[in-house]
Amino acid sequence: MPTLRSATASASPAATPSPAAASTPRSVKRRLTSGRAGESPAASRHTSPHRSPHAGAGTACTPKLLSASPKSSRKRLYGDLVAAEKPKWNPRDPAQMRAVKEALHVATVPSCELVCRDNEQRRVFDFCKACVEQEKAGSLYICGCPGTGKTLSVNKIKDSLVRWADEMGMETPDSLAINCTNLSNTSEIFSKILGQFQNRKKGSSKLSPLQQLQSMFSNKETTPRRMMLVIVDEMDYLITRDRAVLHDLFMLTTCPYSRCILIGIANAIDLADRFLPKLESLNCKPLVVTFRAYSKDQISDIIKHRLKVLEYDVFEPLALEFCARKVAAATGDMRKALGVCRSAVEVFEARLQVANEELGIVTFDHMDIALSKAFKSPVVDSILCLPQHQQMVLCALANTFQHCKKKATTLGELNKSYIEICRSTQVPAVGMLEFSNMCMVLSDQGFMKLGQSKEDKLRRVTLQIDISDIGYAFKGNRFFQKCLEKTRC
Repeated sequence: MPTLRSATASASPAATPSPAAASTPRSVKRRLTSGRAGESPAASRHTSPHRSPHAGAGTACTPKLLSASPKSSRKRLYGDLVAAEKPKWNPRDPAQMRAVKEALHVATVPSCELVCRDNEQRRVFDFCKACVEQEKAGSLYICGCPGTGKTLSVNKIKDSLVRWADEMGMETPDSLAINCTNLSNTSEIFSKILGQFQNRKKGSSKLSPLQQLQSMFSNKETTPRRMMLVIVDEMDYLITRDRAVLHDLFMLTTCPYSRCILIGIANAIDLADRFLPKLESLNCKPLVVTFRAYSKDQISDIIKHRLKVLEYDVFEPLALEFCARKVAAATGDMRKALGVCRSAVEVFEARLQVANEELGIVTFDHMDIALSKAFKSPVVDSILCLPQHQQMVLCALANTFQHCKKKATTLGELNKSYIEICRSTQVPAVGMLEFSNMCMVLSDQGFMKLGQSKEDKLRRVTLQIDISDIGYAFKGNRFFQKCLEKTRC
């Protein structure tokens, strides 16, 4: 009678697992139970809640390899994101509020590189680098609208040029920055340049500063050893009737031994067109680099880049986008955008002082108020300063030209519209003579234009300001909103 041992030994070869198959469950089991470094077997048993009691019999516990706790996987996926979230801004903390305002201040110079001006900075830097390497004078003209980063970019380039020269083991160029608004007269610019070069010998007092510079750069023995980077900001102020100062300034770079690297900066886009033809004929035409107005995306990126120094969010994304769109459509002036953001923070701060509830960050409504203040026409302030009856006359004009689609009216028709407004608001109307005098005052201030006629009632009246300014001036004023209601034509 065969025993159990013999029956097991005489099993069919198909039922006998191959060596590879037999070793797989053991290796899997070894990874499941004691594969973790630093863990005891007891700890492995406790951390396997789904472990089968027969796992020790050689059966591979494969579900353990594929399954994971949903909670732990969620931690692995989102744990880093939660940790990277910025802390909330506490606007009631004076230190945090002060840091926000400083980050948005126009005078605050970013410590890191400038954004959105890479191409312009590269062109200017390559030009300066070539002049230093070749020890050759040159001139460059930078133009663009206000607030496009011209002066800030040049100052950054000046520092980069000094670092580059030190790294290359070359003699670092001297630098001189001149703001033409500080000059008492246009010719004083040559005195400032000469004063920077006169560290060896003083020129003859009989010669003018310009002549001394021309003489210095025409003689190899008297010319300075170092290159000089001369940055002339607000070059518009050097424009004279014959533009002689501008021409003489750029001509200094054409002297045989000149050491000047001249960079002129001006807001006027067409200034180059006005003086470049003459400079081209004198063989001293400068390289022209134009700084375009900032686009919506560029304004948004620069504001976000400035706010990176803060550890908290200050603005709603929609509020920043609204500011960027409005400023880009109007001027593209980055200084204007920063001023609007600071104003929005101040509006938020003012509401925070009177609100009982906690306000989180600057919202779209705060930015809307700031933009309205920034782009408000000066006419609006003038309208708000007028006496009440003159303001009512402007409302009568707005009703006549807006609702009745007229381009002109007479003084008599305007008086009728004014009287209707007085009746609807229960305000006593003035007489015709006083009404005529009020209209003459408004005409003298430029709000309307009065024609000539033998009779006052037949005098032609036209509006000289935008109707929208009248509506904006009285926005939120219930009394004048009633005055601007549609009337019969």
